[in-house]
Amino acid sequence: MTAPAPALAAHRPHIGFGHVWHTRLRPRRHRFIVPTFFLLLPMRTLRAHPEAAGVLALNRPGALAFRDADHGDGRSPQAGGALAWLEELLHSEGIDGVDGEVWLHCYPRVLGYSFKPVSFWYCHRADGSLRAIVAEVNNTFGERHAYLLDAPQYGQELRARKVFHVSPFCPVEGGYRFEFKRSGAQGLHSTRVRIDFDDAQGPLVLTGVAGRLQPLDAASRRRALWHYPLLTLGVIARIHWHALLLWAKRAPFHRKPAPPTQPVTRSSTPSTPSL
Repeated sequence: MTAPAPALAAHRPHIGFGHVWHTRLRPRRHRFIVPTFFLLLPMRTLRAHPEAAGVLALNRPGALAFRDADHGDGRSPQAGGALAWLEELLHSEGIDGVDGEVWLHCYPRVLGYSFKPVSFWYCHRADGSLRAIVAEVNNTFGERHAYLLDAPQYGQELRARKVFHVSPFCPVEGGYRFEFKRSGAQGLHSTRVRIDFDDAQGPLVLTGVAGRLQPLDAASRRRALWHYPLLTLGVIARIHWHALLLWAKRAPFHRKPAPPTQPVTRSSTPSTPSL
């Protein structure tokens, strides 16, 4: 396969190998940590230079693939794809200055199957500084909602009111606390995302994902498929398995409410930077 041009080398798809954690604090403690991998994709580069996808199957069948229709409003590449949806969302919310790269942290399709509980869009200015982050959340009912985090900073906690049903064991009330960290040149050495949920009584669920990044090439793709051949199928299987365990532990059950009337929820004022 032809090597990417030098101008594209710094904006090529990356893959992260790490782990996901989940801790429920009440009424009985429930915790798990699982190994995982994920993608970090330069979406504007891929739109302008689809060949930069390299070994990633871009909008076509493949063992490790990405499809625009899995994100946003499901529009096709011919209609601008997921990136056009994001750009329209930012424009409608008055977020300007996103004229640099847009990196998408997401799960891929593995052997044709995909489920993405949450994906993160890192939206940069032309000088490389971070302008906004969009957390795109899916539930198992086929619904989707976006949390727009305005003016974020790495290592700073951001808050957003919870309006979207994800788990029957968590009420649609309270809010999320987000924190993002990335290291290395252009943030391409490692990444860590924390999302904690607080209900009316305080912290209830602590979750996150972290991993070390490397360029997506034939070797890293082979490692991912060899070690995690059922990655995305395992995500949905674990969701149902741990729901059964929470039911057995008699965690409070909440019926699914109607989805929010607005597709986007904006963050509140950032809190004090964490140490």
